[in-house]
Amino acid sequence: MRRAVVTGVGVVAPGGRNREEFWQRIVNGKPAVRPITAFDASPYRSRIAAECDFDPAEYGLTPREVRRTDRFVQFAMASATEAVNDAGLETGDEGERVGVSLGSAVGASITLEDEYVVVSDRGRRWQVDHSHAMPFLYQALVPSSAAAELAGRFGARAQATVVSTGCTSGIDSIGHALRLIQDDEADVVIAGASDAPITPITVACFDAIRATTPANDRPEEASRPFDSQRRGFVLGEGAAVLVVEELEHAAARGARVYCEIGGYAARANGYHMTGLRPDGAELGDAIGDALRQARLNPEELGYISAHGSGTVQNDRHETAAYKRALGQAAARTPISSIKSVVGHSLGAIGSIEMAACALAIERGVIPPTANLTSPDPECDLDYTPLVAREARIDHALSAGSGFGGFQSAMVFSRLREAA
Repeated sequence: MRRAVVTGVGVVAPGGRNREEFWQRIVNGKPAVRPITAFDASPYRSRIAAECDFDPAEYGLTPREVRRTDRFVQFAMASATEAVNDAGLETGDEGERVGVSLGSAVGASITLEDEYVVVSDRGRRWQVDHSHAMPFLYQALVPSSAAAELAGRFGARAQATVVSTGCTSGIDSIGHALRLIQDDEADVVIAGASDAPITPITVACFDAIRATTPANDRPEEASRPFDSQRRGFVLGEGAAVLVVEELEHAAARGARVYCEIGGYAARANGYHMTGLRPDGAELGDAIGDALRQARLNPEELGYISAHGSGTVQNDRHETAAYKRALGQAAARTPISSIKSVVGHSLGAIGSIEMAACALAIERGVIPPTANLTSPDPECDLDYTPLVAREARIDHALSAGSGFGGFQSAMVFSRLREAA
Protein backbone atom coordinates (compact mmCIF):
# COMPACT_ATOMS: atom_id res chain seq x y z
CA MET A 1 0.00 0.00 0.00
CA ARG A 2 1.19 3.52 -0.80
CA ARG A 3 2.30 5.31 2.35
CA ALA A 4 1.50 8.92 3.24
CA VAL A 5 3.77 11.25 5.18
CA VAL A 6 3.59 14.85 6.41
CA THR A 7 6.26 17.08 4.86
CA GLY A 8 4.92 20.57 5.66
CA VAL A 9 3.01 22.25 8.49
CA GLY A 10 1.31 25.65 8.53
CA VAL A 11 -0.79 27.12 11.36
CA VAL A 12 -2.80 30.26 12.06
CA ALA A 13 -4.11 30.08 15.62
CA PRO A 14 -5.05 32.29 18.56
CA GLY A 15 -1.86 33.63 20.06
CA GLY A 16 0.20 32.19 17.20
CA ARG A 17 0.46 33.79 13.77
CA ASN A 18 2.53 30.90 12.41
CA ARG A 19 3.74 27.40 13.20
CA GLU A 20 6.50 28.43 15.63
CA GLU A 21 4.42 30.95 17.59
CA PHE A 22 1.62 28.40 17.87
CA TRP A 23 4.02 25.74 19.16
CA GLN A 24 5.54 28.04 21.78
CA ARG A 25 2.07 29.08 22.93
CA ILE A 26 0.77 25.54 23.50
CA VAL A 27 4.02 24.25 25.04
CA ASN A 28 4.03 27.13 27.52
CA GLY A 29 0.36 26.46 28.33
CA LYS A 30 -0.53 30.14 27.98
CA PRO A 31 -4.22 30.52 27.04
CA ALA A 32 -5.02 32.97 24.23
CA VAL A 33 -8.55 33.72 25.43
CA ARG A 34 -9.93 37.24 25.85
CA PRO A 35 -13.18 39.23 25.67
CA ILE A 36 -14.60 39.15 22.15
CA THR A 37 -13.42 42.11 20.05
CA ALA A 38 -14.96 41.12 16.69
CA PHE A 39 -18.36 42.58 17.66
CA ASP A 40 -20.26 43.86 20.68
CA ALA A 41 -20.80 40.69 22.70
CA SER A 42 -22.36 42.37 25.74
CA PRO A 43 -25.87 40.91 25.15
CA TYR A 44 -24.60 37.32 25.09
CA ARG A 45 -24.20 34.70 27.79
CA SER A 46 -20.65 33.80 26.71
CA ARG A 47 -18.65 36.91 25.86
CA ILE A 48 -15.13 35.53 25.51
CA ALA A 49 -13.28 33.70 22.73
CA ALA A 50 -9.85 32.71 21.47
CA GLU A 51 -9.37 35.18 18.60
CA CYS A 52 -6.57 35.32 16.04
CA ASP A 53 -4.60 38.54 15.57
CA PHE A 54 -4.64 38.24 11.81
CA ASP A 55 -3.63 40.75 9.13
CA PRO A 56 -4.01 39.11 5.71
CA ALA A 57 -1.48 41.49 4.15
CA GLU A 58 1.22 40.04 6.43
CA TYR A 59 0.66 36.68 4.74
CA GLY A 60 0.94 38.04 1.22
CA LEU A 61 -2.78 38.10 0.42
CA THR A 62 -3.58 40.75 -2.15
CA PRO A 63 -6.38 43.32 -1.73
CA ARG A 64 -8.35 41.46 -4.40
CA GLU A 65 -8.02 38.16 -2.54
CA VAL A 66 -9.09 39.80 0.69
CA ARG A 67 -12.08 41.43 -1.00
CA ARG A 68 -13.48 38.22 -2.45
CA THR A 69 -12.79 35.81 0.42
CA ASP A 70 -14.16 35.24 3.88
CA ARG A 71 -11.89 35.22 6.91
CA PHE A 72 -11.92 31.40 7.04
CA VAL A 73 -10.61 31.23 3.46
CA GLN A 74 -7.90 33.76 4.31
CA PHE A 75 -6.84 31.61 7.27
CA ALA A 76 -6.63 28.59 4.96
CA MET A 77 -4.62 30.45 2.33
CA ALA A 78 -2.15 31.76 4.92
CA SER A 79 -1.58 28.40 6.65
CA ALA A 80 -1.40 26.54 3.32
CA THR A 81 1.26 28.95 2.06
CA GLU A 82 3.32 28.34 5.19
CA ALA A 83 2.92 24.57 4.84
CA VAL A 84 3.86 24.49 1.15
CA ASN A 85 6.91 26.67 1.82
CA ASP A 86 7.86 24.49 4.78
CA ALA A 87 7.69 21.42 2.53
CA GLY A 88 9.82 23.09 -0.13
CA LEU A 89 7.16 22.08 -2.62
CA GLU A 90 6.98 23.29 -6.21
CA THR A 91 3.53 22.31 -7.48
CA GLY A 92 3.35 23.93 -10.90
CA ASP A 93 4.83 21.25 -13.18
CA GLU A 94 2.94 18.32 -11.66
CA GLY A 95 -0.31 19.95 -10.63
CA GLU A 96 -2.36 17.09 -12.03
CA ARG A 97 -0.98 14.95 -9.16
CA VAL A 98 -1.62 17.57 -6.46
CA GLY A 99 -4.96 17.67 -4.65
CA VAL A 100 -6.71 19.73 -1.98
CA SER A 101 -8.72 18.45 0.98
CA LEU A 102 -10.04 21.20 3.22
CA GLY A 103 -12.35 20.88 6.21
CA SER A 104 -14.75 23.48 7.62
CA ALA A 105 -17.75 23.27 9.92
CA VAL A 106 -19.43 26.62 9.32
CA GLY A 107 -17.76 28.05 6.20
CA ALA A 108 -18.10 31.75 5.42
CA SER A 109 -20.43 32.56 8.30
CA ILE A 110 -18.90 36.01 8.84
CA THR A 111 -19.52 37.19 5.28
CA LEU A 112 -22.98 35.63 5.07
CA GLU A 113 -24.08 37.26 8.31
CA ASP A 114 -22.58 40.63 7.46
CA GLU A 115 -24.16 40.65 4.01
CA TYR A 116 -27.57 39.63 5.34
CA VAL A 117 -27.45 42.66 7.62
CA VAL A 118 -26.84 44.82 4.54
CA VAL A 119 -29.41 43.35 2.11
CA SER A 120 -32.13 43.18 4.79
CA ASP A 121 -31.48 46.71 6.08
CA ARG A 122 -30.46 45.28 9.47
CA GLY A 123 -33.32 42.79 9.44
CA ARG A 124 -36.04 45.34 8.76
CA ARG A 125 -36.95 43.95 5.32
CA TRP A 126 -38.30 40.46 4.77
CA GLN A 127 -37.73 40.84 1.02
CA VAL A 128 -34.04 41.52 0.81
CA ASP A 129 -32.55 43.81 -1.84
CA HIS A 130 -29.90 41.88 -3.75
CA SER A 131 -28.62 45.02 -5.45
CA HIS A 132 -26.88 45.97 -2.20
CA ALA A 133 -25.03 42.66 -1.89
CA MET A 134 -21.30 42.31 -2.52
CA PRO A 135 -20.43 40.81 -5.93
CA PHE A 136 -18.75 37.79 -4.34
CA LEU A 137 -21.67 36.73 -2.15
CA TYR A 138 -22.12 33.43 -3.98
CA GLN A 139 -18.54 32.46 -3.12
CA ALA A 140 -19.43 32.94 0.53
CA LEU A 141 -22.50 30.74 0.17
CA VAL A 142 -20.62 27.64 -1.06
CA PRO A 143 -17.90 26.22 1.25
CA SER A 144 -16.24 24.69 -1.83
CA SER A 145 -14.89 28.16 -2.64
CA ALA A 146 -12.15 27.56 -0.06
CA ALA A 147 -10.86 24.45 -1.83
CA ALA A 148 -11.14 26.26 -5.17
CA GLU A 149 -9.04 29.17 -3.86
CA LEU A 150 -6.30 26.82 -2.65
CA ALA A 151 -6.35 24.82 -5.87
CA GLY A 152 -5.98 28.01 -7.91
CA ARG A 153 -3.27 29.42 -5.66
CA PHE A 154 -1.07 26.31 -5.90
CA GLY A 155 -2.01 24.96 -9.31
CA ALA A 156 -3.53 21.79 -7.84
CA ARG A 157 -5.44 19.97 -10.56
CA ALA A 158 -6.22 16.63 -8.90
CA GLN A 159 -9.28 16.28 -6.70
CA ALA A 160 -10.23 19.36 -4.65
CA THR A 161 -12.72 18.64 -1.87
CA VAL A 162 -14.33 20.27 1.15
CA VAL A 163 -15.09 18.00 4.10
CA SER A 164 -17.74 19.22 6.53
CA THR A 165 -18.37 16.87 9.44
CA GLY A 166 -18.71 19.38 12.24
CA CYS A 167 -15.95 19.36 14.81
CA THR A 168 -14.20 16.34 13.28
CA SER A 169 -13.78 18.05 9.89
CA GLY A 170 -10.09 18.74 10.53
CA ILE A 171 -9.23 15.10 11.16
CA ASP A 172 -11.53 13.84 8.42
CA SER A 173 -10.01 16.15 5.79
CA ILE A 174 -6.56 14.71 6.48
CA GLY A 175 -8.11 11.25 6.46
CA HIS A 176 -9.50 11.98 2.99
CA ALA A 177 -6.03 13.07 1.89
CA LEU A 178 -4.64 9.77 3.17
CA ARG A 179 -7.17 7.86 1.05
CA LEU A 180 -6.30 9.91 -2.06
CA ILE A 181 -2.65 8.97 -1.61
CA GLN A 182 -3.40 5.31 -0.91
CA ASP A 183 -5.72 5.06 -3.93
CA ASP A 184 -3.10 6.61 -6.24
CA GLU A 185 -5.35 9.59 -7.01
CA ALA A 186 -2.63 12.05 -6.02
CA ASP A 187 1.02 12.19 -4.94
CA VAL A 188 0.59 15.37 -2.85
CA VAL A 189 -2.49 16.68 -1.03
CA ILE A 190 -2.71 20.09 0.62
CA ALA A 191 -4.91 19.07 3.54
CA GLY A 192 -6.29 20.69 6.65
CA ALA A 193 -9.17 22.77 7.94
CA SER A 194 -10.21 26.33 8.67
CA ASP A 195 -13.02 28.05 10.53
CA ALA A 196 -13.77 31.63 11.60
CA PRO A 197 -16.95 31.19 13.65
CA ILE A 198 -16.70 34.14 16.06
CA THR A 199 -19.88 35.85 14.85
CA PRO A 200 -23.10 36.93 16.59
CA ILE A 201 -25.14 34.08 15.11
CA THR A 202 -22.61 31.39 16.09
CA VAL A 203 -22.24 32.74 19.62
CA ALA A 204 -26.05 32.86 19.92
CA CYS A 205 -26.35 29.25 18.73
CA PHE A 206 -24.02 27.94 21.42
CA ASP A 207 -25.58 30.21 24.02
CA ALA A 208 -28.94 28.63 23.21
CA ILE A 209 -27.72 25.14 24.14
CA ARG A 210 -25.44 26.42 26.93
CA ALA A 211 -22.41 24.69 25.46
CA THR A 212 -19.99 27.61 25.83
CA THR A 213 -18.70 28.91 29.13
CA PRO A 214 -20.27 31.89 30.95
CA ALA A 215 -17.03 32.41 32.92
CA ASN A 216 -16.43 35.83 31.41
CA ASP A 217 -14.66 37.46 34.35
CA ARG A 218 -11.39 35.50 33.98
CA PRO A 219 -10.99 34.65 30.29
CA GLU A 220 -7.55 33.04 30.58
CA GLU A 221 -8.89 30.52 33.10
CA ALA A 222 -12.18 29.76 31.34
CA SER A 223 -11.12 26.83 29.13
CA ARG A 224 -10.70 23.96 31.60
CA PRO A 225 -10.79 20.51 29.97
CA PHE A 226 -11.09 17.61 32.44
CA ASP A 227 -11.24 20.02 35.39
CA SER A 228 -14.04 19.83 37.94
CA GLN A 229 -14.54 23.63 37.70
CA ARG A 230 -15.20 23.68 33.94
CA ARG A 231 -18.40 25.34 32.72
CA GLY A 232 -18.31 24.76 28.95
CA PHE A 233 -16.00 25.28 26.03
CA VAL A 234 -14.43 28.50 24.73
CA LEU A 235 -15.10 29.33 21.08
CA GLY A 236 -12.02 29.81 18.92
CA GLU A 237 -10.95 30.29 15.31
CA GLY A 238 -7.98 29.47 13.09
CA ALA A 239 -6.60 27.00 10.59
CA ALA A 240 -3.92 24.38 10.07
CA VAL A 241 -2.81 22.89 6.78
CA LEU A 242 -0.45 19.95 6.26
CA VAL A 243 1.32 18.84 3.12
CA VAL A 244 0.47 15.14 2.88
CA GLU A 245 2.75 13.37 0.43
CA GLU A 246 3.34 9.86 -0.88
CA LEU A 247 6.50 8.56 0.78
CA GLU A 248 8.50 7.69 -2.34
CA HIS A 249 7.58 11.01 -3.91
CA ALA A 250 8.83 12.83 -0.81
CA ALA A 251 12.04 10.75 -0.71
CA ALA A 252 12.75 11.40 -4.39
CA ARG A 253 12.87 15.15 -3.85
CA GLY A 254 14.71 14.89 -0.52
CA ALA A 255 11.87 16.29 1.57
CA ARG A 256 12.06 16.49 5.35
CA VAL A 257 9.42 14.19 6.89
CA TYR A 258 7.66 15.08 10.14
CA CYS A 259 5.79 11.81 10.50
CA GLU A 260 3.78 9.14 8.73
CA ILE A 261 -0.01 8.86 8.82
CA GLY A 262 -0.36 5.42 10.33
CA GLY A 263 -4.12 5.04 10.55
CA TYR A 264 -7.43 6.85 10.34
CA ALA A 265 -10.97 5.81 11.23
CA ALA A 266 -14.34 7.53 11.70
CA ARG A 267 -17.65 6.47 13.17
CA ALA A 268 -21.12 7.95 13.75
CA ASN A 269 -23.05 7.22 16.92
CA GLY A 270 -26.53 7.50 15.35
CA TYR A 271 -27.74 8.62 18.74
CA HIS A 272 -28.36 12.34 19.25
CA MET A 273 -27.44 15.67 17.65
CA THR A 274 -25.56 16.92 20.70
CA GLY A 275 -25.72 14.00 23.15
CA LEU A 276 -23.08 11.30 23.61
CA ARG A 277 -23.37 7.74 24.85
CA PRO A 278 -21.57 7.62 28.20
CA ASP A 279 -19.68 4.41 27.38
CA GLY A 280 -17.70 6.05 24.54
CA ALA A 281 -18.29 3.02 22.32
CA GLU A 282 -18.10 4.66 18.89
CA LEU A 283 -15.09 6.83 19.66
CA GLY A 284 -13.40 3.84 21.24
CA ASP A 285 -14.12 1.79 18.13
CA ALA A 286 -12.61 4.50 15.89
CA ILE A 287 -9.49 4.62 18.07
CA GLY A 288 -9.13 0.84 17.95
CA ASP A 289 -9.53 0.80 14.18
CA ALA A 290 -6.92 3.54 13.69
CA LEU A 291 -4.47 1.61 15.89
CA ARG A 292 -5.07 -1.60 13.94
CA GLN A 293 -4.36 0.18 10.66
CA ALA A 294 -1.13 1.52 12.16
CA ARG A 295 -0.31 -2.00 13.45
CA LEU A 296 0.17 -0.67 16.97
CA ASN A 297 -0.51 -2.07 20.39
CA PRO A 298 -1.99 0.48 22.82
CA GLU A 299 1.19 0.30 24.92
CA GLU A 300 3.16 1.80 22.03
CA LEU A 301 1.33 5.14 22.08
CA GLY A 302 3.49 7.95 23.39
CA TYR A 303 0.93 10.74 23.37
CA ILE A 304 -2.78 11.38 22.85
CA SER A 305 -4.05 14.79 21.70
CA ALA A 306 -7.50 14.76 23.26
CA HIS A 307 -10.65 16.35 21.94
CA GLY A 308 -10.91 17.77 25.46
CA SER A 309 -13.52 20.43 24.82
CA GLY A 310 -14.16 21.28 28.47
CA THR A 311 -17.76 20.10 28.79
CA VAL A 312 -18.70 17.53 31.42
CA GLN A 313 -20.40 15.26 28.90
CA ASN A 314 -17.55 15.22 26.39
CA ASP A 315 -14.71 14.87 28.88
CA ARG A 316 -16.28 11.88 30.60
CA HIS A 317 -17.32 10.28 27.32
CA GLU A 318 -13.77 10.65 26.00
CA THR A 319 -12.23 9.21 29.16
CA ALA A 320 -14.50 6.18 28.82
CA ALA A 321 -13.50 5.78 25.16
CA TYR A 322 -9.78 5.71 25.99
CA LYS A 323 -10.30 3.11 28.69
CA ARG A 324 -12.45 1.05 26.33
CA ALA A 325 -9.97 1.18 23.41
CA LEU A 326 -6.65 1.07 25.24
CA GLY A 327 -7.39 -1.05 28.28
CA GLN A 328 -4.77 -0.81 31.02
CA ALA A 329 -2.50 1.24 28.74
CA ALA A 330 -4.92 4.16 29.02
CA ALA A 331 -3.70 4.95 32.53
CA ARG A 332 -0.06 5.04 31.41
CA THR A 333 -0.43 7.18 28.28
CA PRO A 334 0.12 10.96 28.49
CA ILE A 335 -2.89 12.89 27.21
CA SER A 336 -3.53 16.62 26.86
CA SER A 337 -5.98 19.10 25.37
CA ILE A 338 -4.61 22.15 23.57
CA LYS A 339 -8.14 23.60 23.53
CA SER A 340 -7.23 24.83 26.99
CA VAL A 341 -4.91 27.27 25.18
CA VAL A 342 -6.40 27.97 21.73
CA GLY A 343 -10.09 27.30 22.35
CA HIS A 344 -12.39 25.25 20.15
CA SER A 345 -12.30 26.40 16.53
CA LEU A 346 -15.00 23.92 15.47
CA GLY A 347 -14.02 22.27 12.16
CA ALA A 348 -10.48 23.66 12.21
CA ILE A 349 -9.42 22.29 15.57
CA GLY A 350 -8.83 18.72 14.39
CA SER A 351 -6.19 19.86 11.91
CA ILE A 352 -4.67 22.21 14.48
CA GLU A 353 -4.39 19.27 16.88
CA MET A 354 -2.84 17.09 14.15
CA ALA A 355 -0.28 19.84 13.55
CA ALA A 356 0.48 19.70 17.28
CA CYS A 357 0.95 15.92 17.03
CA ALA A 358 3.40 16.27 14.13
CA LEU A 359 5.42 18.87 16.04
CA ALA A 360 5.31 16.82 19.25
CA ILE A 361 6.81 13.82 17.45
CA GLU A 362 9.50 15.95 15.82
CA ARG A 363 10.44 17.88 18.97
CA GLY A 364 9.86 15.37 21.74
CA VAL A 365 7.58 17.51 23.87
CA ILE A 366 4.07 16.84 25.20
CA PRO A 367 2.05 20.08 25.45
CA PRO A 368 0.18 20.49 28.74
CA THR A 369 -3.50 20.92 29.56
CA ALA A 370 -3.69 24.47 30.89
CA ASN A 371 -5.96 25.34 33.84
CA LEU A 372 -6.19 21.72 35.01
CA THR A 373 -5.88 22.40 38.74
CA SER A 374 -8.72 20.30 40.22
CA PRO A 375 -9.29 17.21 38.06
CA ASP A 376 -12.75 15.74 37.67
CA PRO A 377 -12.61 12.45 39.65
CA GLU A 378 -14.32 10.71 36.73
CA CYS A 379 -11.56 11.89 34.37
CA ASP A 380 -8.83 9.94 36.11
CA LEU A 381 -6.25 9.50 33.34
CA ASP A 382 -2.93 11.31 32.88
CA TYR A 383 -4.11 14.58 31.34
CA THR A 384 -0.71 16.34 31.68
CA PRO A 385 -1.75 19.23 33.93
CA LEU A 386 -0.18 22.69 33.57
CA VAL A 387 3.39 21.82 32.57
CA ALA A 388 4.81 20.38 29.34
CA ARG A 389 6.93 17.21 29.43
CA GLU A 390 9.90 16.13 27.39
CA ALA A 391 9.47 12.63 26.00
CA ARG A 392 10.35 10.62 22.94
CA ILE A 393 7.13 10.14 21.00
CA ASP A 394 7.13 7.53 18.27
CA HIS A 395 3.35 7.32 17.92
CA ALA A 396 0.71 9.98 18.65
CA LEU A 397 -3.07 9.63 18.50
CA SER A 398 -5.60 12.41 18.08
CA ALA A 399 -9.29 11.88 18.80
CA GLY A 400 -12.20 14.09 17.78
CA SER A 401 -15.89 14.21 18.66
CA GLY A 402 -18.46 16.39 16.95
CA PHE A 403 -22.09 17.41 17.26
CA GLY A 404 -24.16 15.14 15.08
CA GLY A 405 -22.47 12.05 16.48
CA PHE A 406 -19.22 12.22 14.50
CA GLN A 407 -16.27 10.37 16.06
CA SER A 408 -12.81 10.27 14.44
CA ALA A 409 -9.30 9.14 15.31
CA MET A 410 -5.93 9.41 13.57
CA VAL A 411 -2.46 8.06 14.32
CA PHE A 412 0.76 9.87 13.39
CA SER A 413 4.00 7.86 13.69
CA ARG A 414 7.69 8.58 13.46
CA LEU A 415 8.82 7.30 10.07
CA ARG A 416 10.03 3.73 10.60
CA GLU A 417 13.07 4.23 8.38
CA ALA A 418 14.13 7.26 10.43
CA ALA A 419 13.43 5.52 13.73
